[in-house]
Amino acid sequence: MTVPSPTLATECGLARLEHLALVGSTMDEAHRLAQAGAEAGTLILADAQDGGRGRGGRSWASEADAGIWMTLIERPRDQRALDVLALRIGLALSDALEPFCDGPITLKWPNDLFVGAGKLAGILIEARWRESLPEWVAIGVGVNRRVPASFPAAASVRADVPRDDLLRAMLPAMRRAASQVGSLTPVECAAWAERDLAYGRDITQPRAGRAMGIDATGALLIAEPRGAMSAARSGSLVLAGESP
Repeated sequence: MTVPSPTLATECGLARLEHLALVGSTMDEAHRLAQAGAEAGTLILADAQDGGRGRGGRSWASEADAGIWMTLIERPRDQRALDVLALRIGLALSDALEPFCDGPITLKWPNDLFVGAGKLAGILIEARWRESLPEWVAIGVGVNRRVPASFPAAASVRADVPRDDLLRAMLPAMRRAASQVGSLTPVECAAWAERDLAYGRDITQPRAGRAMGIDATGALLIAEPRGAMSAARSGSLVLAGESP
């Protein structure tokens, strides 16, 4: 077991840090703790997962000590901010992680971070609601600290970076992003445009066309084959030539 520094929670502005050697999914554990009353700023961190997942139920390779496997509990009340939370977290993590990577980080709508052609990290947002307001949101993040054997095309941070150093950079940035309200600002939209992996490229999903960036609500803008412009607010982006 790789034990975090005893001062890490305080250094990162957390209310609580739950560290586990092995868990099925940090996301499932976060929902259990949030249901039991865990406050905003509670982090579930695992050395390994044997049931980690991404969007759409896809599996995520979570080998022991091979990455950052974690879920952060927050309790936002603003629907507009929740709609763009995955994008805000992506922007925050790009800035936080880029100094530890051998190359610039790009963003693939709505929740993936890349270095070059390799996926570095993924974000999964799951909210639970009480009547018309979110009661809590679980922000799941997986970051490769080494390239998984089962996904040799993936990317990773540099091999010599301690996990605690990554967490010290990531967690304050994530908490700041989660505390923001409203839709994306013009500054955030511009920051996304600078890192947009798909801009101007042909895509097959969420529907066929050409990716043309995002709007303030976090929607993917698509130039469709007949010339119309549309906005996709759900689904995953698949570039032409990629497998879904």
